[in-house]
Amino acid sequence: QVQLVESGGGLVQAGGSLRLSCVASDSSLSSRTMAWFRQAPGKEREFVGLITWTGKSTYYADSVKGRFALSRDNAKNTVHLEMNSLKSEDTAVYYCAGDREELRLVISADAYEYWGQGTQVTVSA
Repeated sequence: QVQLVESGGGLVQAGGSLRLSCVASDSSLSSRTMAWFRQAPGKEREFVGLITWTGKSTYYADSVKGRFALSRDNAKNTVHLEMNSLKSEDTAVYYCAGDREELRLVISADAYEYWGQGTQVTVSA
């Protein structure tokens, strides 16, 4: 089964930037939508954004729209989440996820079968 590994998390001041990466162990997710979710302590997991299999379309939660940007490089089995103008409320563990099925666009976490271990992002005020 394909494995996902996130990296790039850390501690940053409010207003700063971070770039998260998600690397898949093989190319099996190249035809699937990839998404990022996050979960803050004591809160439900929430959708952050997704990028379609071609990388041509992206969709973001309202809370991050205009500040976060997704990109992917299928040749390197990699998805990036560029996070700018970070706020304290962005503090969470960020998870990369791959859709269970090919060639569709879906937001619900239940549709994603492949998950990374998560990377912590902490934004200090």
